Amino acid sequence: MYRFLLTPRWLGYLALTLVAAAVMVFLGNWQLDRYRGRTAINERIDAGATMAPAPLRDALPAPTGGPGTAGPAPADRLTWTRVTTTGRYDSANVVLVRGRTVDNKVGFEVLTPLVLADGSAVLVDRGWIPPVPGGNATTQPPVPAAPTGEVTVTGRLVASESGGGAVDRRDGKLETRRISIPRLAKQLPYAVSGGYVLLDQQTPAADPAFQAVPIGHTNNWQNFGYVVQWWLFAGMSLVGYGWVARREARRLAGLDGPRGPVDRAAEPAAT
Repeated sequence: MYRFLLTPRWLGYLALTLVAAAVMVFLGNWQLDRYRGRTAINERIDAGATMAPAPLRDALPAPTGGPGTAGPAPADRLTWTRVTTTGRYDSANVVLVRGRTVDNKVGFEVLTPLVLADGSAVLVDRGWIPPVPGGNATTQPPVPAAPTGEVTVTGRLVASESGGGAVDRRDGKLETRRISIPRLAKQLPYAVSGGYVLLDQQTPAADPAFQAVPIGHTNNWQNFGYVVQWWLFAGMSLVGYGWVARREARRLAGLDGPRGPVDRAAEPAAT
């Protein structure tokens, strides 16, 4: 009854179905890996809210290159953990990161290099400031001065952002759209650590004009939904092949042929 499945045409259908199902299973597994990775990030974010800060160099290796170079990136398992370090702010090389949204307002994040005792620096995201009233997205806002002298900072360790974009110097400040540490390091007169610190606490205290940059959780459940979707599609493709094959078998066996007219007159009358 199912001998037709061994014909070249149906063997081709089977091969296409199996390949399609395998691709869908692969995509589901890929989304599962992304779900696990994003879940791990959310767990580190939550754990960092209560953990004691570790010394910066315990989580982020010191850069070993010369001026204008970036050090190694932090290990994934250490991103979003709390760190602390002490140094002096370099107010001559403030970085404005434009196009950053907080509370549905587009403004600027302000990064300032903190020069450490070994002569290298780590970028510190001191917080978010709103745009100039009446200005546009590129109008530089007034930036509160960084404390002079020795400063101790505590915050979350964040990896360099992917992507690039130009880094320009305008009115004495560097400007960019992405916190790409390798690109920013080229504009600085010292070696820069491969991750930056999102400020949480500072001694002396940070200027109240800064608004804390919120740490958002990743949408890991979206990836889990994609896992279910792709695996369902894989199963449906196999079920669909079986359904079409069964229908073809019934057709060849004459089981799905047209039915003759029903003689209602021959039926017994209802009492």
